[in-house]
Amino acid sequence: MNPTEKPLIELIQEHLQGDLQDLPVFNSVAVKLQQMLARRDFKIDDIIEMISEDQSLASQVLRVANSSYYAGLSSISTIKDAIVRLGAQEVANMVMMASQYELYHSDNDYLNSTMQKLWTHSLACATGARWLAKKTGYVHIAAESFMGGLLHDIGQLALLKVLDDIHRSKESKAAFSNTLIKEIIDLMHEQVGYQLMKSWSLPEEYCSIAINHHKTDFDGNDILLVIVRLADKACTKVGKAIDPDTSLSLISSPEAPFLGVNEMTLAELEIVIEDVSDLGV
Repeated sequence: MNPTEKPLIELIQEHLQGDLQDLPVFNSVAVKLQQMLARRDFKIDDIIEMISEDQSLASQVLRVANSSYYAGLSSISTIKDAIVRLGAQEVANMVMMASQYELYHSDNDYLNSTMQKLWTHSLACATGARWLAKKTGYVHIAAESFMGGLLHDIGQLALLKVLDDIHRSKESKAAFSNTLIKEIIDLMHEQVGYQLMKSWSLPEEYCSIAINHHKTDFDGNDILLVIVRLADKACTKVGKAIDPDTSLSLISSPEAPFLGVNEMTLAELEIVIEDVSDLGV
């Protein structure tokens, strides 16, 4: 390294100073919809108008609604059709999912590979968390479980986007190896994810998931957090993770007793996650 060149960690920290909303990790319409639904003061026409104002996003949402991910539904041709058939929360989740899909790409091979693995993990975790909520009697938070799973590692995406920016601007000559990327992510992603969620004023339950999904000590009464943590671990066990661990025992995890799950339910969860495919949008 050139003696005048700043260490990579220092460059990353500089990029994370100031307004985190400048990081390209959220679509503003997708965030506004989540904020609107959290306040419970929305009208269906408001949601339709907000999505329809961004024609590119509206098209992506319709492609997701008609993709294999929602297999079994008859063709959906308008945003209103989607809301009537699926509900406002599901469509808001779909907007977030479609807009997130577009962000997990880089021109750098190492970064792009990691982003693709992260996207697969995030979608699988979201799907697994929603299934687990329904299976364990928490159907009333199934939609929130999906969103918590989708965004739990948003700090990882933020860090990868910062590294991508550093790479494109040639601020560092550091080689972006898988080992280096993993070290940076493991060290920083929870705090960065929390700060990012806060800067966008996302609901507190999602902020809590972002910072607490790996902590040894966690609130077992926070069922949404527990669901996402267990789904996250199931993804790691079946290989849908940046750092898989097939030896992981889900039944021995501290989350399992809080949800009252048995080995059969956990085996079903693994199958659900293994079957998750890309959106194809």
